[in-house]
Amino acid sequence: MKNTSFDSQREKLNSTLHFDKSFDIVERQIQIANKKAALYFVDGFVKDDIMEKILEFFYKSVKEGDVERVEEFKANFVPYVEVDTTDDFDKVTTMVLSGVSALIVDGFEKVILIDSRTYPQRDTSEPENDKVIFGSRDGFVETMVLNTALIRRRIRSGDLRVEALQAGTKSKTDIALCYMDSKVDKILLEKLKNRINTINQESLTMSSQSLIEAIYPHRWFNPMPKVKSTERPDTTSNSILKGNIAIIVDNSPTALILPTSIFDILEEADDYYFSPVTGTYLRVARYLIIFISLFLTPVWLLLLQNPSIVPKALQFTLIDKPQNIPIVLQLIIIEIGIDGLRLASLNTPNSLTTPLSIIGAIALSDFSVQAGWCSYEAILYMAFVTVANYTQPNYELGYTIKFSRIFLLLMTYFFNVTGFILGVIIVILTAICNRTLSGKSYLYPLIPFNPKKLANKIIRMR
Repeated sequence: MKNTSFDSQREKLNSTLHFDKSFDIVERQIQIANKKAALYFVDGFVKDDIMEKILEFFYKSVKEGDVERVEEFKANFVPYVEVDTTDDFDKVTTMVLSGVSALIVDGFEKVILIDSRTYPQRDTSEPENDKVIFGSRDGFVETMVLNTALIRRRIRSGDLRVEALQAGTKSKTDIALCYMDSKVDKILLEKLKNRINTINQESLTMSSQSLIEAIYPHRWFNPMPKVKSTERPDTTSNSILKGNIAIIVDNSPTALILPTSIFDILEEADDYYFSPVTGTYLRVARYLIIFISLFLTPVWLLLLQNPSIVPKALQFTLIDKPQNIPIVLQLIIIEIGIDGLRLASLNTPNSLTTPLSIIGAIALSDFSVQAGWCSYEAILYMAFVTVANYTQPNYELGYTIKFSRIFLLLMTYFFNVTGFILGVIIVILTAICNRTLSGKSYLYPLIPFNPKKLANKIIRMR
């Protein structure tokens, strides 16, 4: 009966793992303490030196009496720290494909799982898109376990919880929820767990972005970011200590932070690495620049269409020369052209990035003016708008501001003052309607108004 059990276990695993058709899945038949055994693992997820030491211990094991219980066998003959047992073969298959080694032993119905996996990963260097002048230089990588360790390094409290979940019927993507148990919103936490556990799709192909779209279904029409994303462990730890929930998705170097508001998204780590006075100045300057970048070109277009309302101090902003192309079309062309340059720089080899940027800048500035495509004023204002987009780290918010600005331009061009006012109202309503998962307003504490918390969002406290 024991041989039949062992053979049936091997047959089950061989039929689900198909190691004979996949070269990277290895089956190693061995003998441990005079018992037949087979070890299954994925080549590349287990370091050779670790596997050699485990196998060496197995070969040296000798039988000391008849071991009838798998727990006793695990304690005496499996030389590793993270060891578990299970009789669920679906779980065994998922764990092996996740990098865990599975050991089946003659005489035991349960499979022994040895978690000796080591994922390939890059260095924890500073994120390219979320840099600071002062502060730590480490950043998240694509390995979930290492990312949670970077958070544990900063929050050495038993109140910190790191719950493991999975999503994707095929990919079985690992997800970790990190939160402080005494501070977290328990209703929001349960709601988030239910959303993740009920995700009905084969895989999270784009990891964190796929998870966001699965958590927030039917919200694609609103371009505003639904969560705050960061690649910095210090920013994530700070948010967790405030009572927020951080979602770490395996294969993604980004932490998703819930709940969030527009003020949370606009925060940067540099606000806290400087003194309160300097941090407050940086924060207020960022808010002001983002506000100007949204309204600069639509207001300029409004003034051009209504020169009679322009005060004398701003008369220099008007264009006297006739234009070959309408100003609104110039601005939109430059908006698209800048994105074209950005995409080109991403797909250009590093050795050619600088020459391409120089050529693109010249082509979109002096040559375009001389050819009659654009005015100097349009290029100047769009240059400011482009630089202003990089005063905050969230690319998604940058594109939200871009879409809103283009919408305001079109509304102003077609409906003049009425269109501008109506466009501003629609943009504000879009932000208000962008509800977070917790149900709170996206503009809180501005709407609904909470003066004390709003002051905390604007002024960097001690």
